[in-house]
Amino acid sequence: MKMQSRRWMVRSVAALLGSSLLLGAALAQDVKKAKLGHSFADTHPRAVAMKQFAANVEKATGGKVVIEVFGNSTLGGEDKMLIALQSGTQDLYMGALAPISARKKEMQIFDFPFLFGSDAEAAHVLDGPVGRKMLDGLADMNIQGLVWSGGAFRNMSNSKKPLSAMADMKGLKVRVMQSPMALASFNAMGMNAVPMAFPEVYPALETRALDGYEHPVVDMYANKMFEVQKYLTITNHVYTPVALLASKKWWTSLTQDQQKAVQKVAEETRAFQRSQELQQAGEVVSQLKAKGMSVSEMPAAELDKIRAAVQPVIDKNSETIGSEFAQSFYAELKKFRARK
Repeated sequence: MKMQSRRWMVRSVAALLGSSLLLGAALAQDVKKAKLGHSFADTHPRAVAMKQFAANVEKATGGKVVIEVFGNSTLGGEDKMLIALQSGTQDLYMGALAPISARKKEMQIFDFPFLFGSDAEAAHVLDGPVGRKMLDGLADMNIQGLVWSGGAFRNMSNSKKPLSAMADMKGLKVRVMQSPMALASFNAMGMNAVPMAFPEVYPALETRALDGYEHPVVDMYANKMFEVQKYLTITNHVYTPVALLASKKWWTSLTQDQQKAVQKVAEETRAFQRSQELQQAGEVVSQLKAKGMSVSEMPAAELDKIRAAVQPVIDKNSETIGSEFAQSFYAELKKFRARK
């Protein structure tokens, strides 16, 4: 009798252990893991924001969605990450959409010089119906657009001379984003524009294969461009937004409640990211000066000359990206400016 009792207990314990292991395996399978890639240095506000996004998604989903963040172009340049996103081998991406602007021509509008007059103008358009439509338009590339998560005005740097006039730009070999509009715009200013993936830029500047490049000042500091660039010119010539995107493959693996939670956290993170970007942009110019960069502002009269030089490019590309779309975009800008 005792032997039978012991056998029954052994079987019961084994069954219990087996059930526990199966339950544990089921729970582990139920956790949706994701890789999020971006190109920004760890100290950049965008990198900080993505770490917060990952932590808050895990919290909002009760640990059911776990995101691992890979910065510093660990998963490749922005072009490679966007390709990986489309194929579903990368789950999330935060960065510029210039690498896909040849296919999604409306994205080229962000390369129009002097499109936005302020960060507030940009946020109004990007968070409104036009911005949402642009993100939704990525669906046929197997991409789920979550939010336009931030953005910044771009400025010029080079290793040769201070730029105090449009004429000073002539012949400078500068890196531009991989966008037809960016290439045409900077060539129209008289520069020798070279489209290049960002991970290649620092070595090219260091070896003087390039004279300069254009980027937001926060990025210049975060990527230590003061080590290879002497002159910074404040032009605020282009506002480049960045977006937080998901692969359709990963997105559709989530439950509806998980999708809602991820979207909500993305929108909350957007506000944090933008505030951090603006704060650092206000501080970083003095930090670049402290690192030895010479900083100047392009005079207003010279900026007017630049605007005139690139206007034919804008006119031509307005037709390329679609006149109707361009008009709807400018209409949103007009609404915001009418409030003032």
